[in-house]
Amino acid sequence: MNVLAQFNEAMEYIELNLMCNIELNQISRIAGCSEYHFRRMFSFLAGMPLGEYIRRRRLSVAGILLQTEPVKVIDLALQLGYESPEAFSKAFQVMHGVTPSQAKKENTGLKILPPMTFQLTIRGGIEMNYRIVEKDEFNIVGFKKRITLQFKGINPQMDSLIQRLTPQIIAELKGLCDIEPKGILNVSTNFQERTIEGSEYDQFIGVATSQTILNAYDILHVAASTWAVFKVIGTFPDAIQNTWAKIYSEWFPASGYELTGGPELLWNESPDTSRPDYKSEIWIPVRKIES
Repeated sequence: MNVLAQFNEAMEYIELNLMCNIELNQISRIAGCSEYHFRRMFSFLAGMPLGEYIRRRRLSVAGILLQTEPVKVIDLALQLGYESPEAFSKAFQVMHGVTPSQAKKENTGLKILPPMTFQLTIRGGIEMNYRIVEKDEFNIVGFKKRITLQFKGINPQMDSLIQRLTPQIIAELKGLCDIEPKGILNVSTNFQERTIEGSEYDQFIGVATSQTILNAYDILHVAASTWAVFKVIGTFPDAIQNTWAKIYSEWFPASGYELTGGPELLWNESPDTSRPDYKSEIWIPVRKIES
């Protein structure tokens, strides 16, 4: 299985169908993985969501057509799936800085997003420590908050969750924890868009347990799954954030696994994050890609 080649075939399919209907299930079939996995991998590697890339590529082509072909704005708007010429004009102007009518005039400057392909980059061959774990269904029991994604540094939105962990609460939660990973966990799920900073997701702080708890705690049910577990050692939170980047850019393309869309777990060794050799584990639910 050549993941890189399959992803580039999917990009070629998108390019060949820019001006007509693009079937997302066809993209994932060509890429040899689930639609969810392709979207997440694309967003991380490309730095933008798949839908944004397709939209900007179409507007790029629209600019070329308006300057080189006798095409009508209304026809182009309908061809690209916009509800009205006004909606198309608004999107066009956001990208190009001019209206479609102005784009037809000579010497009008436009922008272009070139077609994207994926290439292998040698990054130094740094080893990654991981293991594959099979787990039955379980629950995360603790506290939940809807927050926004932050890639660098410590997210201050976590403060209100952490403040709820009084010594009494911590002791009670740890008493409920009867399965791995042991201890207090940070659990991220229900992402609006996993690779776009500022997008929303549900953040839990709590413990893993086989019990069903009926009390004041928030509960997240986690289905039985295969988990890829990555060991992280280094300065907090930089080492964790760097490992996340390597998981997407290096591990997934070479692993034969894909994302399932389940919650992602982070275990930290202690509340004191000041040590330069601070230890953490990242748990990601995965499944084998069908060949």
